[in-house]
Amino acid sequence: MSSKVPIFTLSNAVRMPSVGLGTWQMTGDEGKTVIRNAILAGYRHIDTATLYQNEDQIGDALAELFAEGVVKREDLFITTKAFCHEVAPDVIEEALRNSLKRLRLDYVDLYLAHIPAATRECGSHRTDVKVEDIWKGLEKLYSLGLTKSIGVSNFNESQIERIVKIQKVPIHVSQVIHVVSHEIKNSLFQLELHLYLPQKAHREICKKHNIIITAYATLGSPGRMSVIGADGKPLFESTKNIPNELNDKNVKAIAQKYNKTPAQVLLRATVEMGIVVIPKTTNPERMKENINIFDFSISKAEVNLLEAHERSKPERLFWWPNVADHPEDPFAAER
Repeated sequence: MSSKVPIFTLSNAVRMPSVGLGTWQMTGDEGKTVIRNAILAGYRHIDTATLYQNEDQIGDALAELFAEGVVKREDLFITTKAFCHEVAPDVIEEALRNSLKRLRLDYVDLYLAHIPAATRECGSHRTDVKVEDIWKGLEKLYSLGLTKSIGVSNFNESQIERIVKIQKVPIHVSQVIHVVSHEIKNSLFQLELHLYLPQKAHREICKKHNIIITAYATLGSPGRMSVIGADGKPLFESTKNIPNELNDKNVKAIAQKYNKTPAQVLLRATVEMGIVVIPKTTNPERMKENINIFDFSISKAEVNLLEAHERSKPERLFWWPNVADHPEDPFAAER
């Protein structure tokens, strides 16, 4: 593992690198190749999900790397997620066990509820399942040892507060970042976070309850436009005119100042906020660039300059249309 990458150390000795590889849209032989390239480039944190349909490929790649002695299981941090049809407490254990079979692992380091709205496999809404029920299901998996830690993804502030009120097994961890000397107890939370959606309200809630944030779409997720919906049109077409942060003038100016790429600036600024990032790329050179972001520092003033770009209307890239009108739709107030 690269010594330059800050590490979050959980209370049960699980080590969570602050930079991981996102694997959405990586399938088939490409998926295996990308994982191999990532491990060789120094990545030790891999983020996947049932929805991504690449757990088999990731499992095959990891098994080969283990057999070759390139890396050991205990050196990796593997995250996967239960999607809408898997988050209900009566099905989530089977879902995780199936993910483990595909990943060819005995446990994952982090298991997330991908979204708080439960559905049936056919897609119809399960209105009988609340976020409190989802959390209780995750707590059971944690107690069974199938996952080293548990968390949520795409939950809104009120849903987080509801979980905090009923949780029996808090995800308490001791976070140690190499650049600081104090310890903070935390839980885990994953959400869309980028320059034009800095999620300040979410960050305040997470700070209040000592929750670690993992950010996805930090680079604006340009690959989202290749996802085609049932009507033959891009599923996220409504977001096509949202500006790309990589072209932001302030990002470019800071990148030029430090002789870095705009992507490196955005990732470094996010980690500077104490947030884990999981950029996705299949390009070996960009993969190296995305993890090699700790040989320069961005000042607080520069971070503030970038954060000043928050829009009056949220520039959300992922609206999850399949859960619109669900009682637990986390974005109902924004639609």
